Amino acid sequence: MFYTTDANRHGLAHDPFKAIVAPRPIGWIGSKGRDGSINLAPYSFFNAISDRPKLVMFSSAGRKHSQRNAVETGEFTCNFVSRNLVEKMNTSSAAVDYGVDEFALAGLTARKGELVDAPYVAEAFAVLECKVTETLVPKSPSGEDSENVMVFGQVIGIRIDETIIRDGRLDMTIARPVARMGYMDYSEDSNVFEMFRP
Repeated sequence: MFYTTDANRHGLAHDPFKAIVAPRPIGWIGSKGRDGSINLAPYSFFNAISDRPKLVMFSSAGRKHSQRNAVETGEFTCNFVSRNLVEKMNTSSAAVDYGVDEFALAGLTARKGELVDAPYVAEAFAVLECKVTETLVPKSPSGEDSENVMVFGQVIGIRIDETIIRDGRLDMTIARPVARMGYMDYSEDSNVFEMFRP
């Protein structure tokens, strides 16, 4: 099977692109607007992109609330999505008006970051506190803007719940991270194996 993405004629019931690029970590972004309202939303176009300095990125399809707040204030948090919080994460993805508190909507506790004036999920096993470094609108090969806006942030503080630390490492069998698998599918990955580089 082969198809070109300009026509998107794959003949399948659903577009396979997001299922091929999987599993994808979920950037559960906490932000605060200039007006003081707080926001929480999951993004499956998210990842760590650098270790020195520690940088993460989330990509918003259009100018959504998290992107708006991060750009206005220059700060956001990224909250670890674990199996025990996945339903609340899903609730926070509801399309609601700007200013609606998704923390309250999902029954989660919002706390102010240590180093950023952006809220984080108190129940999360880990939180990255981030300062925006740049935003970017990706372009096509012909130079046309995509509909997405990428927000890059430097991680300036990390909070970890010590219950997931074992032998000096984060124990993913306890943390049970959740990832997007495409379509409406998710995976919980606590089956960890170790492999050393040659």
